[in-house]
Amino acid sequence: MEVAQQEIETKPAQETVNITGSAAVLEALIAEGTDTIFGYPGGAIMPIYDALYDYNDRLNHILVRHEQGGIHAGQGYARTSGKVGVVFATSGPGATNLITGLADAQIDSTPLVCVTGQVFAHLLGTDAFQETDVINITTPVTKWNYQVTDANEIPEVMAKAFYIAKSGRPGPVLIDITKNAQIQLFDYKGYTPCNHIRSYRPKPIVRPQYIQEAADLINKAEKPFVLFGQGVLLGKAEAEFKAFVEKAGVPSAWTILGAGAIPTEHPLNVGMLGMHGNYGPNVLTNECDVLIAIGMRFDDRVTGRLDKYAKQAKVIHLDIDPAEIDKNVKSTVPVWGDCKETLPLLTALVEEKQHIEWLARFNDYTRQEVEAVIHNELNPTTDEMTMGEVLKELNALTNGDAVIVTDVGQHQMVACRYARFNQTRSNVTSGGLGTMGFALPAAIGAKYGAQDRTVVAIIGDGGFQMTCQELGTIMQSGVDVKIIILNNHFLGMVRQWQELFNQRRYSFVDIESPDFVALAAAYRIPGKSISERTDLQGALKEMLSTEGSFLLEVNVTKENNVFPMVPQGCSVSEIRLK
Repeated sequence: MEVAQQEIETKPAQETVNITGSAAVLEALIAEGTDTIFGYPGGAIMPIYDALYDYNDRLNHILVRHEQGGIHAGQGYARTSGKVGVVFATSGPGATNLITGLADAQIDSTPLVCVTGQVFAHLLGTDAFQETDVINITTPVTKWNYQVTDANEIPEVMAKAFYIAKSGRPGPVLIDITKNAQIQLFDYKGYTPCNHIRSYRPKPIVRPQYIQEAADLINKAEKPFVLFGQGVLLGKAEAEFKAFVEKAGVPSAWTILGAGAIPTEHPLNVGMLGMHGNYGPNVLTNECDVLIAIGMRFDDRVTGRLDKYAKQAKVIHLDIDPAEIDKNVKSTVPVWGDCKETLPLLTALVEEKQHIEWLARFNDYTRQEVEAVIHNELNPTTDEMTMGEVLKELNALTNGDAVIVTDVGQHQMVACRYARFNQTRSNVTSGGLGTMGFALPAAIGAKYGAQDRTVVAIIGDGGFQMTCQELGTIMQSGVDVKIIILNNHFLGMVRQWQELFNQRRYSFVDIESPDFVALAAAYRIPGKSISERTDLQGALKEMLSTEGSFLLEVNVTKENNVFPMVPQGCSVSEIRLK
């Protein structure tokens, strides 16, 4: 979505006061309802931090240990709170350390406003100390970015930043502010949040004829199938989605980021889509007669081979971003718009039905998957523990009400497959970018975004070591995060591929790790390491009952694979159970 600059509505005249650009940034955050900032100071952003000294009673700043940790924390906060995450970083390496998180937030539609410091305006382009062209560097991985060189711009630019970040399809925005603009005094006339930009259309116009065409297809369908993604959560349309699937009686499967839009135990929730998704949803994608995609983008990990994907089906695609419709899968009926608005219109037109025989097909495939995969994963007979049984015990103790934050790898797929999500905004993971190191800092942010909920970070031994310095953030802030390291002593997902597709040529996937419990203890965080099944339930209870953070290392079997699996380059109907 392209956004033209300098096209914000004119604000009404207000009383003028003389403040610095730095103070104007903080006033904007307060006006936007920001309560928490994740950041790391440095020379180019020092004036904003100096101003922050006088705002400590109104803004909570969390000092992270690395800027990547800061932006992942901002993502976790946004994902659980539904608000815009806010991140501060300095110029040069501080700004470039945000790039991975920006790319992650962009592809996963996470609303962020990142404020970076920059060298004085007169030094721009001179290769000054810690100067980088952050605008051009971040253009491909932001929804919008802007460089402020004059403090007079700050109120309008900040208003625009928040509006763009959270409206329509959300995403990250970066505002780069030169040091002279931060220290400049100017006539501040107050702050007015933005709710319209002339050239920016965050929500496409809903076309009633497409709603009617979609309803006609659904009403005639004998084997309809819903695929739902994070768009349902971002649109805060969980109730509207539930009403639609229950009235139409349509089996519904979720993308990883869509988990929790309806409870895991809902009778029409038939499981997870994709490469390591459930058996039935993948196979029956190629047997349904009407495929209804809601707030999802037909990622390659969901579709497999596009030339063999749902060719028999009429496709209805509901999405707020017109660029996603027809991008990968050609739609029969495109339904543009916010699903919170389009779903009630569609629900009013669909007939009340129960597709009993069709739903039974999904249940039959579930029985096959339980017999071939799930039972053995959750109830192993081997001496070594599996990742799945850890999730089984965790579910029993949390009743599916915890926020589960996962890193990237085998543990991520196992957690997404077996965790129960009975509440919305319960699954926080790096979906599109697949960022190892995401979980620990994201869990910190997730807890600040949902302070009344239990937050459990489930991390592999490889990913944990990418951002383990954020244990220092936990130590200093006192945030309550429960950490489970599922340690298989391998880079497990890469190892699985090397086993299945490279004749077990294990090339640099055998990873040595430190004593994780001793490492946590160095940060004054209690912990425990277990290797015996008999210790699992007690250790999980100890972790959950401990006041404050706790690290639990669970040593699991080394060469267990995650199945089912759609091999790369195959059709979803070619999914393997072993």
